[in-house]
Amino acid sequence: MHTVELTCDPTLEAAVRGLWQRLSEGGVPSLAHNTHPSHRPHLTMASFGTMPAGAPALLNELLAAALPLPVRLTGLVSYSARSRRRVLSWAVVPTVELMVLHREVWRILSGAGEPNPFYLPGRWSPHVGLTRRVEPAELATAHEIVGRLPDVSGLFDAARSYDSESRTLLTLGVPEFDGVGLRVAERGE
Repeated sequence: MHTVELTCDPTLEAAVRGLWQRLSEGGVPSLAHNTHPSHRPHLTMASFGTMPAGAPALLNELLAAALPLPVRLTGLVSYSARSRRRVLSWAVVPTVELMVLHREVWRILSGAGEPNPFYLPGRWSPHVGLTRRVEPAELATAHEIVGRLPDVSGLFDAARSYDSESRTLLTLGVPEFDGVGLRVAERGE
């Protein structure tokens, strides 16, 4: 699996991590304790099986021109997780700029193998993840903990692509792009 993700500026990242911690302290399985070395708050724009030839350089150019991108997080949304369990997320306001960028990412990825249909234009609902898969009672507890969530504004200030097979993280949107990813240690390595 490959992804294209936008990461949060320090202010936005602190707000998301703070919410992860509040949920965790309230007994909800949040993303606060994900031990993967590259784990941080992000917006997934695309998820797919194989990267088309030449796509990393084109994505880098596109994202270098688009970032930083203003963003506003507003309200909670939940998604099914292949069972009765749910995933709770913080909704991202779908601005014109964000939606155009998303469409352009997928234009570059038009030859990608095994695209995840939930991330395709017309089906994508931009969000930043807050919990792991939770049972309905845990979802209700999460809503009680969070209460009325205020809007938070910030920036998506960087981009990356993760390749789960090679376990590499490729930084995108940078002027000195060399197309070489960094190996990211997995748990137990």
